[in-house]
Amino acid sequence: MAAPTTDERLRRWRLVLGGEADGTGCTLRGRDAAMDGALAALYRGAPEEGARAARGGRRSAGLGGSAPQVARWLGDIREYFPSTVVQLMQQDAITRLGLDRLLLEPEMLEAVEPDVHLVGTLLSLKHALPETTRETARAVVGKVVADLERRLADRTRATLGGALDRSAKVNRPRHRDIDWDRTIRANLRNYLPEHGTVVPERLVGYARAQRAVKKDVILCIDQSGSMAPSVVHSAVFGAVLASMRTLDTRLVVFDTSVVDLTEQLTDPVDVLFATQLGGGTDINRALAYCQSKITRPSETVVVLISDLYEGGIRDGMLKRVAAMKAAGVQFIALLALSDEGAPAYDHAHAAALAALGAPAFACTPDAFPGIMAAAIEKRPIPQHLVKGVDQGV
Repeated sequence: MAAPTTDERLRRWRLVLGGEADGTGCTLRGRDAAMDGALAALYRGAPEEGARAARGGRRSAGLGGSAPQVARWLGDIREYFPSTVVQLMQQDAITRLGLDRLLLEPEMLEAVEPDVHLVGTLLSLKHALPETTRETARAVVGKVVADLERRLADRTRATLGGALDRSAKVNRPRHRDIDWDRTIRANLRNYLPEHGTVVPERLVGYARAQRAVKKDVILCIDQSGSMAPSVVHSAVFGAVLASMRTLDTRLVVFDTSVVDLTEQLTDPVDVLFATQLGGGTDINRALAYCQSKITRPSETVVVLISDLYEGGIRDGMLKRVAAMKAAGVQFIALLALSDEGAPAYDHAHAAALAALGAPAFACTPDAFPGIMAAAIEKRPIPQHLVKGVDQGV
């Protein structure tokens, strides 16, 4: 690829710096000027532009509080920038300019680029949504959920289906239950060429129908405001897991109270609109509820998804985790289930969980099926799937 010319470099710097008195001497025209205007409307007067403002080079556009103007701006950025950049600019518009209030208007929702963060904002505003906007909001949330299901569902079912099959295999089968094909494959290293045979050091058997055991999965989700992306992904995964006959899935959300949304798992959009983003956090109370629902500890996986900022009884929380693990429960603590990096979290609580043999870590949605498969098979979590493991250091 050829190196950019001097004029092209100046053009790029002019777009980055965003001011006529930026020292480049470059004047933008046509599409470049329109792109610069869209950027100026959002980032005018941002803190990092203070020095430029003092030199008289401050961007002069703005979004103000006009819904039609913002709707036009949303259309502009979708024309000029790729989808990932559009989503980032929408997030910045909401946090910098307080545009969340304008999302209460249907024409605004129709103009935005749906993404997980926008869903989180809509859910936090759901009680303020006027009647005319509710169906549009559900449609926006439904589009994001459908996109996530297309991305994640097949892989999740395939990965966990394989793990469940492997966990059901009988390693000391009776003669009539031996799976000879798998047994031979598992013992090829024991082939004796002089005898032309394989020594079956390890027998692999079929899981007889009466021995096949379903696994119980409990997703326990912190619905504090900072966990919004994790709540969205958890609702989708909960619906996918609930669709698998070999899993009995329960979905519990909590703040200072606990709500069991298992009955709504057939529709993750209903699950999301039943959550209450924001408020306090009582992990101990949530785990107490989950603990009360465990009937087969050795066949149960509990996934706590929380940043661990506990507002309840800390010692009680840790004692419950210790008791569940001692009973044979596979316990996973996820600091976040999102595409972002390692989140802010309570390091002391994460270290305390690590001391109990339950290290806390974040993971991406793409890594979640592999983590669940490891838990179902009761093997260590592969380190390449986790982010920010807290070992108590």
